Amino acid sequence: MHFILAIIQVAATLGMVSSALYYLLCLWSAAEFLGKQKAAEGRAPQTFPPISILKPLKGADPEMYESFRSHCQQDYPEYEIIFGVSDPSDPAIEAVSRLQCEFPDRRIRLFVSAKTLGANAKVSNLAQMVGEACYEHLIVNDSDIRVEADYLRCVVAPLSDPQIGLVTCLYRGVPAATLGSRLEALGISTDFCPSVLAARQLEGGIRFGLGSTLAFRRADLEKIGGFNSFVDYLADDYELGKRIADLGLKVELSEVVVETFLPSYGLLNFFAHQLRWARGVRDARSAGYAGLVFTFGVLWALIALLASAGALWAGIGLAVTLLLRLAIAAMVGCGILSDRHTLKDSWLIPFRDLFAVAVWIASLAGDTVSWRGDRFRLKDGKLTLMSR
Repeated sequence: MHFILAIIQVAATLGMVSSALYYLLCLWSAAEFLGKQKAAEGRAPQTFPPISILKPLKGADPEMYESFRSHCQQDYPEYEIIFGVSDPSDPAIEAVSRLQCEFPDRRIRLFVSAKTLGANAKVSNLAQMVGEACYEHLIVNDSDIRVEADYLRCVVAPLSDPQIGLVTCLYRGVPAATLGSRLEALGISTDFCPSVLAARQLEGGIRFGLGSTLAFRRADLEKIGGFNSFVDYLADDYELGKRIADLGLKVELSEVVVETFLPSYGLLNFFAHQLRWARGVRDARSAGYAGLVFTFGVLWALIALLASAGALWAGIGLAVTLLLRLAIAAMVGCGILSDRHTLKDSWLIPFRDLFAVAVWIASLAGDTVSWRGDRFRLKDGKLTLMSR
């Protein structure tokens, strides 16, 4: 038994050390990006190409109408918004009609997709919507994204560089009052966004997109085969970024941060959503996903504390781990994302981190995902419909 406990202590110590190194990488990456944000303050874009915003819809999302309105209040000379649904009775249509009445001077159109082109209904919708777009520069973002008035100016500006093929954005989650929703927002600010910044620093840039914003040129979309080329893929934002990067173009992480409004998740719904996301990441970036085991600092610190019967060194290790996690929350959640909920809910970080371990373990046990009421099998990035 003594030998087994010694092995566990060694493994847990290595886990704590590797996690601490990862947390330091996140802090270094965040500091570099924070400098980029500050350098961008007051810098005016030089070009204003006309833009087509494509927003695929399915059902109603929290705060959806106000999020739509924020896209109609842009300080930008020429743009259009195309909303797309696949069901002519979709409840989101009412919000689009209301928007058209409120902003009659804006070019706002609704498009009903006539066909189902693949398992990913969102991409199927986009593949048909893009033909309706008038302009060369395109932006795709989710229906629950809310933006500031200078969003279009800032996001499209990098595309004036012909070496940049796609611009994407970090985002902060605005939670509902439920515990699941608060844990989701906390995970975005203190785990997901720091991991994106760490990948950017470690790999010299990113090779994927985030659904919060995807800004690109129509010509580059056509070079990768259009939306039809990944209409069966779950992680469509990842695929778009990866395929544009494969053209030899850069994916730029904008200094702009947008908001997403989160549903009132119960813990079971939160777990199901996290599991779908986790299996998508595991399938798309399997090596990096396996490496997450070396970043579960809270888990390793607690194991070390238990295996050592509360030894002082293990207690110090746990304290250092928690301090580093709080530092990430402060620098990324508060400093970069301006998330006012992060500090208030920071006491939940250990529970959220342990929950993430449970999701990681569960994600290894299957290849099915539930998405918008449908159940799919996921393999090599592609979805196969199992049931509705």
